[in-house]
Amino acid sequence: MSLSPSVRPALADEVTAKLRAMIHSGEWPLQQRIPSESELIARLGVSRGTLREAVKALAHSGMLEVRRGDGTYVRATSEISGAARRLFQDHTAEHILEVRLGLDTQAARLAAKHATAEDVTALRALLTARDQAWRSGDCEAWATADWGFHARVAQASGNPLLHELYVSFGPALHQDLLAQQKRPGFDGLPLEGHGVLVDAIERGDADAAVATVNRNLNSCAEWLTT
Repeated sequence: MSLSPSVRPALADEVTAKLRAMIHSGEWPLQQRIPSESELIARLGVSRGTLREAVKALAHSGMLEVRRGDGTYVRATSEISGAARRLFQDHTAEHILEVRLGLDTQAARLAAKHATAEDVTALRALLTARDQAWRSGDCEAWATADWGFHARVAQASGNPLLHELYVSFGPALHQDLLAQQKRPGFDGLPLEGHGVLVDAIERGDADAAVATVNRNLNSCAEWLTT
């Protein structure tokens, strides 16, 4: 059987892959500006045109945002997250919450089956950080820890695709948390979907894990309609 000759990918594709890997690895954090064009040209050993083509491709995917006169910023860690970030802008908070309900319940169900002792320890540490931030009035840190908790539950599910899809909700959920905490009577430290969820995950009780997630998100839905 004859083999067809391999085709070497275009240089711009290679550079795009390298930039994507840097973003995905966390070398360039979310919301931070990436190195300047001249720095990247020197580092990668490519022409300005090739670099710009690669940056343009990642900007089109939603991973990067180019600001004229300011620089280029990381907006998502994957094409999935980038596409979701753009998509969320066209939908209501109610629609986003309805989709999140499906992901959250499945993440909780799987985490109850697959979470390790390390996962449980990390989840409790995130709740401690969340509680401390809320009591100190640091709303930004509180929202970050709360979101980190939910993302870690998705990671504990053992399903990397579910985790990546869930992480795509990060920016939308973070902004929603900051908006909700301004509502009179808002409880920033609910046990449902948090402390009760960790207990269920630690026991390996999938039904209880799903039930507490449902109660928590139904409560969130009520806030959206008031």
